[in-house]
Amino acid sequence: MKQIIQSFKTGETILEQLPAPQVKRGHVLIQTTKSLVSLGTERMLVEFGKSNLISKARQQPDKVKMVLDKIKTDGLIPTLETVFNKLGEPLPLGYCNVGKVIEVGEGVSEFKVGDRVASNGGHAEYVCVPKNLVAAIPDNVSDEQAAFTVIGSIGLQGIRLCEPTIGETVVVTGLGLIGLITAQLLKANGCNVIGIDFDQSKLDLAKTWGITTINPGQGEDPVKTVMQLTDGVGADGVIITASTKSNDVISQAAQMSRQRGRIILVGVIGLDISRAEFYQKELTFQVSCSYGPGRYDENYENRGQDYPLPFVRWTEKRNFETILNSISKNYIEVDPMITEIVDLEDYQKIYGDIGSSKSIASILDYKNATYSNTITINSNLNTNSKNGIAIVGAGNFTKMTMLPSIKGTNANLQYIISSGGLSGTTLAKKFDIANSTTDFDEVLKDDSVSTVMITTRHNLHAPMVIKSLKAGKNVFVEKPLALNNKELDNIIEVYKESKASLTVGFNRRFSPHAMKMKEAIGNGKTPINVIATMNAGAIPPEVWVHDLKVGGGRIIGEACHFIDLIAYYTGSKVTAVCMNAMGVNPEENTDNASILLKFENGSNGVINYFANGSKAYSKERVEIYSQERTLILDNWRITKAFGFKGFSKLKTKMDKGHKNQFQKMVDHINNGGEALIEMDSLVNTTRASFAAIESLKTGNWVDVK
Repeated sequence: MKQIIQSFKTGETILEQLPAPQVKRGHVLIQTTKSLVSLGTERMLVEFGKSNLISKARQQPDKVKMVLDKIKTDGLIPTLETVFNKLGEPLPLGYCNVGKVIEVGEGVSEFKVGDRVASNGGHAEYVCVPKNLVAAIPDNVSDEQAAFTVIGSIGLQGIRLCEPTIGETVVVTGLGLIGLITAQLLKANGCNVIGIDFDQSKLDLAKTWGITTINPGQGEDPVKTVMQLTDGVGADGVIITASTKSNDVISQAAQMSRQRGRIILVGVIGLDISRAEFYQKELTFQVSCSYGPGRYDENYENRGQDYPLPFVRWTEKRNFETILNSISKNYIEVDPMITEIVDLEDYQKIYGDIGSSKSIASILDYKNATYSNTITINSNLNTNSKNGIAIVGAGNFTKMTMLPSIKGTNANLQYIISSGGLSGTTLAKKFDIANSTTDFDEVLKDDSVSTVMITTRHNLHAPMVIKSLKAGKNVFVEKPLALNNKELDNIIEVYKESKASLTVGFNRRFSPHAMKMKEAIGNGKTPINVIATMNAGAIPPEVWVHDLKVGGGRIIGEACHFIDLIAYYTGSKVTAVCMNAMGVNPEENTDNASILLKFENGSNGVINYFANGSKAYSKERVEIYSQERTLILDNWRITKAFGFKGFSKLKTKMDKGHKNQFQKMVDHINNGGEALIEMDSLVNTTRASFAAIESLKTGNWVDVK
């Protein structure tokens, strides 16, 4: 299929060939017929992409601070690599999609194949959209008209926050696409509407709907004019749908408002607010969030959990339906706003001069779409070999760590599998992977693939490991192996029946620092003390890692690294675990905890996993105490030895062992041999991580069996 994407690095807009998405649970798969180009939003993205690095930095000062913090902990070169990789990510454009349902996922009952629907899907021939972001189109609404659904909902949400009543005067500042729809909706609501814009053609169109207009470009003073039109009272409400860096818009909105007026920001403007202007009139100011309640709520948008109507009357989906109903009943007119309808192949007619375009609404027309889950990127790569590798997941770890580490090895990369197809295709081109696909099951049927490397979200690890082992594939899975004992037991059962190998991405033990420390303390039976501290840093609570059903929490999902590392140092298995966490009543998904580990050989381990430390301090530190000797590892860059003959210091660039781990993994794939980490050790580490959570809940030591 074809999809329009844009490079953040260069600003270039491209019609890319991608594998089509597969339908997912709670989603519908849509074949696109029309999509509307949001010129305001997409113009900002294109112009940002075309700006130089200094300009990008000035526009995102918060990101600059994050970069500076990362330089302090990770060093300059790794940080720059991260930044440039991030800038190289393509961005899918568009969010106003219309099409026909061709498949419905599990748990979807409100749509059927053949339904015409509007959604927030992008500019792509096929889109997979969660059901709460899809609305059925009335029969008397054309596809072109329905393309205004999502962008109309943005304006509608601004109106709902403004809470206008019949007879009130509301000013709409900025009569672009959202502004013109907002003005019409306000008019239909019985309001006196005043529109402000510099484009006379848009003002003229607004006049045909009975909207009073002001053009500051022709010398009309917005504040004075509004005050005159309201007999000196001022506007009851101001809805700002403009896009400008100037602070003048917010100041004018305050000046033209009545006492206790309401100001709603829908667009993007300068926000250097004068306290005096707001204080004297006791003005209310609120920023509107996109399409309405549910936006950015993972449970609502991606898991299909609707808000009960009696308590949340208007959600994103219900706003979509309201716009479609308003078009159906002629409360608003959208046909006069359509400037052009362009075939998808001719997309540059819109994007080529988007920075200077005077269009109101441009619509893309889709014809002759082809559906395929797999596309070949590098046809010249070896496809006959039986040692092919399929990488499942194209997120940050795959992009920033796995593939750069594998590069230069003798790896036969046959597939990369991603849910949407875009990220996988981008990485396939960059790292010479033969095929990009969205179909995991089909890859498992390919005899040329001997190994599957899984880097998806944690809740998918166990089921994908089991499927891959049943298909006879060797498996490398990024940690954790599983999220609970039931999943782990199922993996063990399948593994016993399989002739394939299983490896978990406990990379720290493969670092030159870890191996040097292991060599220094030797393989004797003498117990040792190990203290490992992870200054992990805070992650916002809404991030999926904290979700026990998806990420398992940071102890199971991340601290397991150090359970494995300490087991490697001790050469022994964990027999019991005790964990205490910060706070009076800590939750299972805590990320501020101390874990005590008992080992079979009498060794003692302590893991301090903290998220409340300074980002300026080293992220990871390990101390080993053995026979009046001490080893100190600082952030995988410096290891210092005290009391060891012939060894006092090891200094490298940051090396957490990924490169060595993946080289050994590729050698194992190509040549066979023993597993990188014994299965018993993988199971013991995983069970120990579960025991840590059980200990927190019970307040006792928990045995690891």
